[in-house]
Amino acid sequence: MKNFAVVFMLVGVIALFSTGTSRATVHTFGFYNITNNDPADAAIGQEQLFVDVSDEFVDQVFFTFRNIGLDSSAITEIYFDDGTLLGIASIFDNPPDVEFVLFASPPDLPGAESIDPPFQTTTGFLAESTPPPPKRGVNPSEQVGILFDLQQGGTYQNVINELYNTTLRIGIHVTNFDSGGSESFVNVPEPATVALLGFSGALLLYKRRNSKR
Repeated sequence: MKNFAVVFMLVGVIALFSTGTSRATVHTFGFYNITNNDPADAAIGQEQLFVDVSDEFVDQVFFTFRNIGLDSSAITEIYFDDGTLLGIASIFDNPPDVEFVLFASPPDLPGAESIDPPFQTTTGFLAESTPPPPKRGVNPSEQVGILFDLQQGGTYQNVINELYNTTLRIGIHVTNFDSGGSESFVNVPEPATVALLGFSGALLLYKRRNSKR
């Protein structure tokens, strides 16, 4: 019974992060795995990787990518597919160990063809961590922010609507799992689904760890 209490506590933490405390409007989205190279790694990513989308800048939208878990993993590449975004204005590295630059290698999200419709990276809408990628990527307790300009007439609410209806999609490539593998993820369209993914991911991790005892 105590183990299930821990699982529900994880879901509560996710909900807490989605509310925020600043005056800016913030929507939090989780990610679902599209490559499934290792089910345990996929569960880790779905449990602890999130992006906050906020309107704290005029005529711009701020995306904050966070790794809130304890399991080894690092966001090393970030990709955007379409939407009313105009282009990347700035990258905010935080803490100092995290360092990202414009463009990425590979130029397309690994596993992009595995979903329907395929994920197509918009030209110039991508960033990656500097060498060595895992060390400079977003590891547990770290984050990176990407500020986008909006197209003329575009609004923050347009971006949120597009994330709901998948007109705009965000992809991340994640490395530095204990398995030595890597996985790709795309944002969950419905923020309410984050709790469900957190619950199922936590259950899978619990079973995996108990099987080793």
